[in-house]
Amino acid sequence: MGVLPPPDRRDTAPPPPTPLRRADVRPPAGTPRRPPAAGAVLGAILDHGPVARSTVARLTGLSPAAVSGHCTQFLARGLVRESEETTGPRGLGRPHIPLEIDTGRYLVAGAHIAVAHSTLALMDLRGRIVAEERRPHSGTDPQRVLGGLADRLPRLVAAYAQGRTVLGFGVATGQWVDPDAGVIVDHPRLGWRDVAAREVLAAATGLPVHVDSHSRALARAEQLLGAVATRESAVLLFVGAVVDAAFATADGVHRGPRSAAGSVAHLPVGPGTPSAEPCTCGTPGCLQSEVSEPALVRQAAQRGLAVADFRALLDLALAGEPRAVDLFRRRALLVGRAVALLLDMFDPEVVVVVEPGAGRLPECLGVLRAEVAARSWVCDDPERAVVPSSFIGSVLPVAGAAVALGALYADPLGPWPALPAVC
Repeated sequence: MGVLPPPDRRDTAPPPPTPLRRADVRPPAGTPRRPPAAGAVLGAILDHGPVARSTVARLTGLSPAAVSGHCTQFLARGLVRESEETTGPRGLGRPHIPLEIDTGRYLVAGAHIAVAHSTLALMDLRGRIVAEERRPHSGTDPQRVLGGLADRLPRLVAAYAQGRTVLGFGVATGQWVDPDAGVIVDHPRLGWRDVAAREVLAAATGLPVHVDSHSRALARAEQLLGAVATRESAVLLFVGAVVDAAFATADGVHRGPRSAAGSVAHLPVGPGTPSAEPCTCGTPGCLQSEVSEPALVRQAAQRGLAVADFRALLDLALAGEPRAVDLFRRRALLVGRAVALLLDMFDPEVVVVVEPGAGRLPECLGVLRAEVAARSWVCDDPERAVVPSSFIGSVLPVAGAAVALGALYADPLGPWPALPAVC
């Protein structure tokens, strides 16, 4: 693949019986984790660079010697670079050489697999999207979709990498994903079950491949690149063609013993509209059947709006079409009910709502926060506690690439084949 690194030279249980249930899947065997010190140092450089080693030691609570050792390894791997030497005021004090993330050598690649399309992206090591490409699915056979992503990646790299090497490939999608196994366990909307995405894409690209749910990926992206308020604890609610959530703390994103945490699609939020399509769970008024993108397109047709897809409906709302705006206001009201439940269940510092109405229509964010204020028992400041995504306009490309970038920042001294080995 040219600029892609060469291939790097787990058994799964038999597929569970039909119907698939979360209780049918055994927790994966524990995998060893490296001490988080290296990730903390690299994260501090990401947050504060250019920054002196002594400042990194103060920020992380690590010894100056430990910080210096990690930084030496990062320099050798090309993950950071030295900035101009500085001194104290009027030249007083011992000179120091600040460090910052090096964006000139490496990129990560990512793919977000949605119900109707997939988005391929390249991201630099500061989390900036370098290139993205979205294409509709020509079919939902997993081998065809994954193979198409692998085929498209070299062309995107050749056009936009500018000589930088791709370190890894992240894959994000909705529903139930097992990151340890690299498997998309169950995605009913795509008809996928037990799809070994990591195995397929690693063989096709020669890259380290990391797979996760898009809600967990975006929660990690918020903590790594987005709002500071998310660092201690956050719930991220993703409202798209599918609806799911993630809960993150300073120690990481909660997965659950079967990697099934975040299934909020069937939270009860209302009585349901009389003409709404019944949900697969059989319960009227659940969250996904009321607020998902297909649900809004159906509701638009019932109101006489001829829209081909959700994006067309959103364009109408952004243009001020009253019926379209009203649909997004209703959606915001129902999402607000779900957010109030999540706030009361988890009591996080902040809930991040990934939903285009909340992100791009200020009146919808106001409706959502008002519903939270009316329904939550614990939230006394919805304007602080409920925020839109930090990645409005680039949610899907960020989701896929953030899986790989998050893996790099979690273990920057790990076995990344394209990087020089460390002692």
